[in-house]
Amino acid sequence: MKIAFFDTKEYDKDAFNIYAEERNIEVKYFEPRLNIDTVSLTKGFDAVCAFVNDDLNKEVIDRLYENGVRAIFLRCAGFNNVDVKACFGKIHVYRVPAYSPYAVAEHAMALYMTNNRRIHKAYNRTREYNFSLNGLTGNDMHGKTVGVIGTGRIGKCFINICKGFGMNVLCYDAYPSDDSLNYTSLDEIFEKSDIISLHCPLTEETKHLINKDSIAKMKKGVSIINTSRGGLIDAKALLKGITDRKIGSACLDVYEEEADLFYEDKSGHIMNDDTLLRLISMPNVIITSHQAFLTHEALENIADTTTQNILSFFNKEEVNANEICYRCGHQEICKKARKQKCF
Repeated sequence: MKIAFFDTKEYDKDAFNIYAEERNIEVKYFEPRLNIDTVSLTKGFDAVCAFVNDDLNKEVIDRLYENGVRAIFLRCAGFNNVDVKACFGKIHVYRVPAYSPYAVAEHAMALYMTNNRRIHKAYNRTREYNFSLNGLTGNDMHGKTVGVIGTGRIGKCFINICKGFGMNVLCYDAYPSDDSLNYTSLDEIFEKSDIISLHCPLTEETKHLINKDSIAKMKKGVSIINTSRGGLIDAKALLKGITDRKIGSACLDVYEEEADLFYEDKSGHIMNDDTLLRLISMPNVIITSHQAFLTHEALENIADTTTQNILSFFNKEEVNANEICYRCGHQEICKKARKQKCF
């Protein structure tokens, strides 16, 4: 089993080497992302392992298939960067649906708390022996209303954290799954929430869920948290909401145009993304570079599940719940619903 591993970082190797050796999987690590410029590197490999910013569009999928690749193993939950329709009948696609929902939910709350109580600013001040409290006033979290959009594993973990702080929680999900949660409409989330946290996948329906129209419905001073996918937010609309003083703060671990920026050291480069530059410059915006998943426990779970997916495919197991295709969820045509392989 020869796997081409793309967008590799040292923390990936540390976690995967243990499981790859234990399960007799041959891995070759490539630092570049997988895209049309690097797909030629996959010749001679049985499968590829990709991450969130690899670009697996139809052209890349066709080239992978020509090169003999028969499986894509995503070491993440989201798959919006893969043309799964182009994969059908050619290349099987697997993901890691739940590596550590606690890691992402905890990071979301950490971002909000840091921004709310100006922890990052206080840290920088005291390192310069400036012990003034001016400009560091935050807000109590107890009693505030938080709107959680997306109530999967991560969303539910975040809800539990919020309840621990004594917050009122409103929820929205296109497919409500828990009768104990206080589900409501998106409009009510926008109108009543002091804080809105996004925990839903990026789809055609959720793209730019936060836009100029939804921002217009929000409370003045609302805080927005996004640790899911950058495309959920129209960044230009977000920036305008901040400069218009409608949005009180933004806590972002993802950004719509992050693919060529995040996970890399760009400190010696001139930034060409004016929207991101302005967001970073705002005193009420805190941005991390898609690190919410980055805990030891999550990395170990990702490596474990991904290598299990690899073994499942090469051992020709009939059904793996982690396999995805464009027909998943459509009961009348989805073979997996009938306990069969997708194709």
